Amino acid sequence: MRTYYVYILASWNRVLYVGVTNDLSRRIIEHRRGESGFTARYNVTRLVYWEEFAYIEDAIRREKQLKKWTRAAKEALVMSVNPMWNDRADRFLR
Repeated sequence: MRTYYVYILASWNRVLYVGVTNDLSRRIIEHRRGESGFTARYNVTRLVYWEEFAYIEDAIRREKQLKKWTRAAKEALVMSVNPMWNDRADRFLR
């Protein structure tokens, strides 16, 4: 069974990026290598939030939902689980 992730990356000045992937470790590495235009341009590399899904359709639906949220709503979501905006990528980059 595969796991799908919806994730939020942030830069140090809190530029936000919402994405979806089936391999969060690989995707974080790609972002950090500058292989994604937006995240490379704004240095958005810190994993500050993620959710796991069993079905890709659910993950894509959630990603689209989060992308429609206001910045304030996304910040509140991150703050609810990660109030210090720490990079939580270590869990996936072992």
